[in-house]
Amino acid sequence: MNLLSPLEKVKGVGIKTGEQFAAVGINTVGDLIRFLPRVHEDFSHVTRIADIAPGKATIKARCDAIFTRPVRRGLRITTATLADESGKLQAVWFNQPYRETQLKSGEEFFFSGEFEFNYNRYQLTNPSAEKVSEMPVQTDRLLPVYRAVKGLKTTLVRKILSELKPLITMLPESLPESIVKNEKLLNRAQAYVAMHFPKTPVDVEKARERLAFEELFELLLASQLNRQENAKLEGWHIPFNQQVVKDFVSQLPFALTGAQRVAAWEILQDFEKAVPMNRLLQGDVGSGKTVVAGLAARQAAHEGFQTALMAPTEILASQHAETLQKLLSPFGVQVGLLTGSVKGTARKTLYAAIKNGDVQVVVGTHALIQETVIFHKLGFVVIDEQHRFGVKQRQELLKKAVHMPHLLAMTATPIPRSLALTVYGELDISILNELPKGRKPIKTKIWSPNSRAQLYGLVEEELIAGRQAYVICSLIDNNPDNELKSVQAEYKKLQNSVFKHRTIGLLHGKLKSDEKEAVMARFAAGELDILVSTTVVEVGVDVPNATAMIIEDADRFGLSQLHQLRGRVGRSSHQSYCYLVTSTSAKPSERLREVEKSNDGFYLAEVDLKLRGPGEIYGRAQHGALNLQIATLGDTKLIKRAQEAAKAFVASGAELLPYKELEQQVRYYQRLTTLN
Repeated sequence: MNLLSPLEKVKGVGIKTGEQFAAVGINTVGDLIRFLPRVHEDFSHVTRIADIAPGKATIKARCDAIFTRPVRRGLRITTATLADESGKLQAVWFNQPYRETQLKSGEEFFFSGEFEFNYNRYQLTNPSAEKVSEMPVQTDRLLPVYRAVKGLKTTLVRKILSELKPLITMLPESLPESIVKNEKLLNRAQAYVAMHFPKTPVDVEKARERLAFEELFELLLASQLNRQENAKLEGWHIPFNQQVVKDFVSQLPFALTGAQRVAAWEILQDFEKAVPMNRLLQGDVGSGKTVVAGLAARQAAHEGFQTALMAPTEILASQHAETLQKLLSPFGVQVGLLTGSVKGTARKTLYAAIKNGDVQVVVGTHALIQETVIFHKLGFVVIDEQHRFGVKQRQELLKKAVHMPHLLAMTATPIPRSLALTVYGELDISILNELPKGRKPIKTKIWSPNSRAQLYGLVEEELIAGRQAYVICSLIDNNPDNELKSVQAEYKKLQNSVFKHRTIGLLHGKLKSDEKEAVMARFAAGELDILVSTTVVEVGVDVPNATAMIIEDADRFGLSQLHQLRGRVGRSSHQSYCYLVTSTSAKPSERLREVEKSNDGFYLAEVDLKLRGPGEIYGRAQHGALNLQIATLGDTKLIKRAQEAAKAFVASGAELLPYKELEQQVRYYQRLTTLN
């Protein structure tokens, strides 16, 4: 028996059980060993019902009565009366109707959960339930609880793992022994034994530390190796020309912020190095990233190099092209726009101009990476909202140069420090954390759906003053199974009632590209008073005259997304407002209160990471693609330790070859995260 043995070889795993495991990707003995517990329940301290106090509690009881009732669409509540010799209490489960079948046997169970005051009474909320007859003999044991997937019961997972315990105790080490020793970590076998067969909470804590460290070390080592590989590449030398930069800055109709000056200087210094730049420019909404990219493109053009800027949508590409045209045309720099809408003769003419170097700056969407696009001398690549592109798309663009071009990735999504260290570890980072002079902070307020009439009055005041407004909804079509605002229903409602005297536009992802462009063009030109839209306006839409935004069902959006949406207003010297309308009149969530009190995207990004986890943080890689079961990307102390260990490993010149599993995971991360 070894880690690659099929699970069917294990005693107790028949064909049906094997199929259940296979359905969730557990095919081998190693897969099951790496399937770690979600939590560990402590059944060592059992309280009599008569003695129970608010907080975490474990009782030993039988179920006297149980029933399930639907409360609203998608929510069923199961309520049970639990009893021991000292008294009775109520337990409640949300969307766990199977508890009825489980508990009707009349057997005794250990129930462990939060005893709290809810719905005018104290009750045990969502407790776990373990049959007393199936509990281990030693009562001081912690019990691992595994993720409930596809009918796999925790008891079955525990039973099969107990058959594998001898193998787990002999697992070979996967980290360099010097790191295990220096970091005072458990060895690999000890960590897995403690996770699956824990004796004390301290055992679990030490095991989690070891496994989390390993996960982070793999990610950070990949990042360090990518940096090392990048340092071997030969890039274009683009010398700094002070007069060119001075002339560009003097032509601007505004003063650069201090942060813009620092970021521009960092980029221009990178241009002079023999190694290609690999830099991320992160700036809060409205901080002026395009101007910084434009300054660098001007320097590149002066030295005979072309710049390619790739944006995720046609709307955003068009806006970048327009902005860069204004910035660069005074210096004779030609800007071309290549999107799906450019067709026929115009497209062929643009291809020819790019190939012979007549167009120095090319802005486009995915159209830029087609084989038909041939650059004359591509020296600088800018990728906007880079997390929206897959790694392959970025690489296709980078391949279009003789030498590796300098790369600037831009994002308006502020990145928490811990993510900057891990997932973005191979990049140098420049930060724009100042708003241009004259901008006023957006006033944000949480609004109850019951007070909409008053809210519409405030929006009408802005419209009377000649301003414009957004109304953001999260769905396109009416869905009877969903209580969220439908964008089409909202559009009709506003058009036929409260704002029937106003011109209203409708924008959503199901419109064709040219229809979207037409609606946005009308709104930008001031022909529409109100734009009712889905989140397609989240990135890059710039209409300075829009000063009011209503976000319907705001409690259903992520914190970073709310901040991005809010950034569509507040883009001029006029005072702007963002109204977060909740889906119910219940108490607002912590997330909404944070958005209401802060306009600082970097602060909100840290809060969002704590509240929701990393989500989509690198390329198209979801959190799951990072294979993190234990580590959290908010644990900056452990990240720092793993980073130092990774740096030391690379500096020592040690080989990965003796550590097969570590090498396999590191190579996977190198492919997942590399930009070159």
